[in-house]
Amino acid sequence: MSKPHKIAVVLLNLGGPDGPDAVKPFLFNLFSDPAIIQMPNPFRWLVAKIISSRRAPIARQIYAQIGGRSPIVAETQRQAEALEQVLQDLGEVRCFLAMRYWHPFSSEAAASVAGFAPDLVVLLPLYPQFSSTTTGSSLKAWFKAWGKQVGPGHTSLKSLEYREIFGYPVAAGWVEAQVELIRSSLQTAGNGGETRLLFSAHGLPKKIIEGGDPYQAQIEQSCAAIVEQLGIPGLDWVTCYQSRVGPMEWIGPSTEQEIERAGRDGKKVVIAPIAFVSDHSETLVELDIEYRELSEQVGVPTYVRVPTVGTHPAFIGALSQLVRDAL
Repeated sequence: MSKPHKIAVVLLNLGGPDGPDAVKPFLFNLFSDPAIIQMPNPFRWLVAKIISSRRAPIARQIYAQIGGRSPIVAETQRQAEALEQVLQDLGEVRCFLAMRYWHPFSSEAAASVAGFAPDLVVLLPLYPQFSSTTTGSSLKAWFKAWGKQVGPGHTSLKSLEYREIFGYPVAAGWVEAQVELIRSSLQTAGNGGETRLLFSAHGLPKKIIEGGDPYQAQIEQSCAAIVEQLGIPGLDWVTCYQSRVGPMEWIGPSTEQEIERAGRDGKKVVIAPIAFVSDHSETLVELDIEYRELSEQVGVPTYVRVPTVGTHPAFIGALSQLVRDAL
């Protein structure tokens, strides 16, 4: 195709409730996703209803600690605006948000993209490491929404070209941003043999990984690349996983276990959110409040949380390069 003049970049992300009343439907959308609860309907629908009803009161209390709503949409919008700025040399570029479990949904994003009438669409997940439960699920939701959006009267949209980005666990700018933020946090803690760096990622049930999902392997790739670039001799570090729900066996070790082990070892803890690129309940509540309290209980002398990459110039540069490479 000729060089596109109008490019739509669709940023795929999880989404989050925008108020207390949205918590229960957000949870229902999450647990009714076949990529999350792998059973046929109507059983999945029933399980989603039960889980969302039981977890909603607890989740509302969690969100109440951060203002009653998730900041993820606002943070993703800032990333979108920063990315648009560095891509303007490509022509008319607009970024659209497609959230998986709450507004703006893929259906809303698809309508906005159709109105923009681009020459090319780039689907860019804000999940650095691929999983069928995140990037895979978001891509399926997008194409389903786009299929409904493009009717018989939109022949030009039917032939629209796509570029899909599936992951970037060791992309240079992503790693560079993490290295800079982690190095600063290690200095805050007092870098040395008495400090342990924990890379904390969202966990998954073990059976999903055993089924061939590459998520855990890509998490380990990210951690190894960051440690290599940090270049700190004898750095004490470990990869661990947070946010377990339900009775199934999950991949490990868990972040809680590693914080407790650090307490027993008398280690300071610097904890880096390795799978998240923006703040939401898992960083602002789990990492900043719950795990900080746990670290105090188990005798961790110092606890420092590494910021998410957000709009760090190196990370936005990495996203920009991914779009350019996709073209």
